[in-house]
Amino acid sequence: MELLPRSPGEFGSARYWDRFFRQRGRRPFEWYGAFPELCPVLRKYVRPRDKVLVVGCGNSELSEQMYDTGMCEDIVNIDISDAVIRQMKERSGSKRPKMSYLLMDMLQMDFPDAHFQVVLDKGTLDAILTDEEEATLTKVDKMFAEVSRVLQIGGRYLCVSLAQAHVLKKAVEYFSQEGWVVRVHQVASSGDKQQFVLPVFVYVMTKFRKIPGSAPQILEICSEEQDKPMRVESAERLVETVKDRQHYALLCSQLSKTPCGEQVSLDLCDRASGRPRYTLHVVDSPSVRPSRDNRFAIFIIPQGRETEWLFGTEEGRRQLAASAGFGRLVTVALHREQHYEGMASIQTELSGKVMELAPPGLPARQQVPFLSAGGDIGLRTVQHRDTSPMSGEYVVEDVKGDGTCYFRRLIFLCNRNVVQSEARLLAPTPLPGQKKRRKDKKKPSSSKPPATIDKSYLCCEHHKAMVAGLCLLGDPNPLPGALLAVLVVGLGGGSLPLFIHDYFSQARVAVVEIDPSMLEVATRWFGFSQGDRMRVHVSDGLDYVAKLAAEAQYDAIMFDVDSKDLTVGMSCPPPAFVEKPFLQKVKAILKPEGVFVLNLVCRDAQLKESVLATLREVFPLLYARRIEGEVNEILFCQPSPERQRDPAELEARAQALEGALRQPGRPWDSSYVLADMLQAVKIL
Repeated sequence: MELLPRSPGEFGSARYWDRFFRQRGRRPFEWYGAFPELCPVLRKYVRPRDKVLVVGCGNSELSEQMYDTGMCEDIVNIDISDAVIRQMKERSGSKRPKMSYLLMDMLQMDFPDAHFQVVLDKGTLDAILTDEEEATLTKVDKMFAEVSRVLQIGGRYLCVSLAQAHVLKKAVEYFSQEGWVVRVHQVASSGDKQQFVLPVFVYVMTKFRKIPGSAPQILEICSEEQDKPMRVESAERLVETVKDRQHYALLCSQLSKTPCGEQVSLDLCDRASGRPRYTLHVVDSPSVRPSRDNRFAIFIIPQGRETEWLFGTEEGRRQLAASAGFGRLVTVALHREQHYEGMASIQTELSGKVMELAPPGLPARQQVPFLSAGGDIGLRTVQHRDTSPMSGEYVVEDVKGDGTCYFRRLIFLCNRNVVQSEARLLAPTPLPGQKKRRKDKKKPSSSKPPATIDKSYLCCEHHKAMVAGLCLLGDPNPLPGALLAVLVVGLGGGSLPLFIHDYFSQARVAVVEIDPSMLEVATRWFGFSQGDRMRVHVSDGLDYVAKLAAEAQYDAIMFDVDSKDLTVGMSCPPPAFVEKPFLQKVKAILKPEGVFVLNLVCRDAQLKESVLATLREVFPLLYARRIEGEVNEILFCQPSPERQRDPAELEARAQALEGALRQPGRPWDSSYVLADMLQAVKIL
């Protein structure tokens, strides 16, 4: 049986609705929003003594249920379909004497002005506002004008809607410009997703006298789980907020029916500030055979560790989900701007929301485990926060790693998932003759991280590889004590030039950094200092290299500089640093037996091939070392092809260099093996 109109315009036709209700018979037709779902919202705005007008009532049971539950009895229902009005009069009969049904067009009503306290519309506005044609908008303006006319001051227009963007925007703009207070409620779902996937909303427009001039708009939204409304600044922002909730509902519906092929990411925002509080990734593991107890789990990533490969990359999260042994794992990253009490409070806060992301077939009331690395939420202490004119907003923070290790990190908030610089912090050691203080059992131990920088430790794998590349210079045995001239472009926290300065005792290191704020950060927070053998030049690296005399000066030149342009598929270095004319200037200031080391971070395969081709044109000898689990690739470029060495020779040279660097009484991290850094090197 065909019950849908041939064109949207028929929704406003009395003839269509007469035919619709005759064909449907006496069965009630609910567009969306059953009474149990709508009741909590309606009770807030409909009082027992209110006089209520229901426009476009159809044969919905809503009015009858409001009457029968005692919510309100003085209800007038109108519709343009004579067939449905006769049906409803017959159905209600004498059971509801205070409720009436009238044949009337809501665009031209017969009621006197200010006759009702409430006008209730369930799907009628959605049915009329099917497009944004001029004739349609004129009809809607008439409807709104009539609603406004028959409502008293302080009266409420309650509109149940699916909140399509053009419908919500029209209603909000019209009534807010009239000086009304506009509030949008998201209706709590009954859990039955079969009929409508999209959530249902109720617009609550409260009539106030229009104040001459430009009175501030009052626009608010209430989520299904919170009563207190959230103020929004504009109609556009309100429409966007509703759209976000609709997309979330569609996502939850999809996830509840089928496994997700690709990882899904979403932010849950703090209600007060509107800032992200949690970032969730939904990861399905097809290889895991589901049973009752391993279908679904939540993994809380300890604070500060969200950038690690296991938690910060798709492949890492896929491996985490598989090793955890759950069919679906939701990883949860915690944001630095937010405060968290502990695992228990996070679990309480997230339990309801994450269940909306449950996989298909999860038994009702299934207990879902919350997991974490080490069983806690980690520790993050923001030590410094500022804004640089060049790098934007940044933070220096201390985070707890595995075990008892702490690390200090520099993060640019424009790319908050990337650690720009990192240094390990040393635990304080007691002075000679100083006794350890006994722990007071009554007082909990302090969770403050230590403050001394471990300058002997290179946190970044690409820095380790860059240092290992120095074994390409001359005889590796005398290198630590040899006179070396090294140019490093890109300071960051200063870990790389500091390591070279401290372990190559005769090296003279020149560092070029374009952002003066970074020199201050490195000095104050990362233990960096200048001296006779270490000088920092605040300058653009392009300009600095161009101004140098075109004669061989440097044994090693290292580029570790990030790009501020996030639209390019290469985040390190900026594209201008790998253009042929500039690379030729780099070659001109490099000694014939020297090495140019470049940290390349490029996700654009075509762009990467172009960069490598340009490098090969300038430097006849090119080695590449991929950093496992990261996008970084370290390129070692040399001007002379005669200096090519096979992998076995490279490994031997690296072992010799490491042996020379390891001196008695000098700290050396046992996990750092130079030869390992060069094992996977290939000649391009």
